[in-house]
Amino acid sequence: MGNETTPPTLSVLDLAQVGSGLTASDALRASVELARLAEGRGFRRYWVAEHHSMPGVASSSPAVILAHIAAHTDRIRLGSGGVMLPNHAPLVIAEQFGTLEALAPGRIDLGLGRAPGTDGATAAALRRSDRAEGADDFPQQLAELTRFLDDDFPDGHPYGRIHAVPGPIQGSVPGGVQSSARPAIWLLGSSGFSARLAGALGLPFAFAHHFSAVNTVPALDLYRESFRPSDVLAEPYALIGVSALAADEEKDARRQVLSGALAMLRLRTGRPGLIPSPEEAEAYEFSPAEQDFVESWMANVVHGTPDAVREGLDALAARTGADELMLTANGHTPQARLRSYELIADAYGLGSAG
Repeated sequence: MGNETTPPTLSVLDLAQVGSGLTASDALRASVELARLAEGRGFRRYWVAEHHSMPGVASSSPAVILAHIAAHTDRIRLGSGGVMLPNHAPLVIAEQFGTLEALAPGRIDLGLGRAPGTDGATAAALRRSDRAEGADDFPQQLAELTRFLDDDFPDGHPYGRIHAVPGPIQGSVPGGVQSSARPAIWLLGSSGFSARLAGALGLPFAFAHHFSAVNTVPALDLYRESFRPSDVLAEPYALIGVSALAADEEKDARRQVLSGALAMLRLRTGRPGLIPSPEEAEAYEFSPAEQDFVESWMANVVHGTPDAVREGLDALAARTGADELMLTANGHTPQARLRSYELIADAYGLGSAG
């Protein structure tokens, strides 16, 4: 069916996964390879997700990784998918992403989530506080961050004399010259809260279909119903994160996806670790409850041969009406993940394999 319809816009979500027998350095070198592959093959954007206290995920510092990726790419949009706003002071994020914008002008996306991206104890350690930020705090934090990025606090505001640098203030001081561009703000979510807020503010919205598939269509409907045109967008624009892995043979794709499923099972049951090898995953003796979890998880991963993955992605795009699919490949080795993106690009005729 995909060959007869307009193909979806494709992007990349990278978790810098660390497989057993591999190091964080291996994972981050692979991230550079992946970003360069994505740029060369015509994927729209490359995002990094913020996670903490997870041995199998090396993306705890998206801004640091993105600065490194910016030095190895030229055109592809780079961003966070996302930065978890409650974990950080808005001024710090404005400074980090203002710096990224200065390093890669016109290429930076600032995707923001309201979840901690980790457990409560780790979140408290990140914030140096036991106070949990509630959903009601997120709009206020977002407004503060936006004002820092735009340098437009009203007169008399306590932060009116504080400026995020690099940022607009550099264009308003004597002799100053500053680009008018700033990072593009996206709201991320896995429920209706951020969908409604993104719509009300006229911002682009990214939904985490890869771990909340049952809520995808309701959240996107809510986003579109809530949407109000803004200076940023005239019409709603929705992206969904999708777990997808292609291999030359279906059985090889399934083996890699099983590794990712076992890693997720261990994470969900309080035993986070490195991404197990396919051999370890196949030898693992799942209890009936664990088997149910794994089968449910794998059912939400679009995997198989390249043609099967394209068919699945096309069907998902048609069912959700998403404007963009952001693919994340969960597998044991960097080679398997890189090969997956190459095969998907081939299936869609993207870019040049050379």
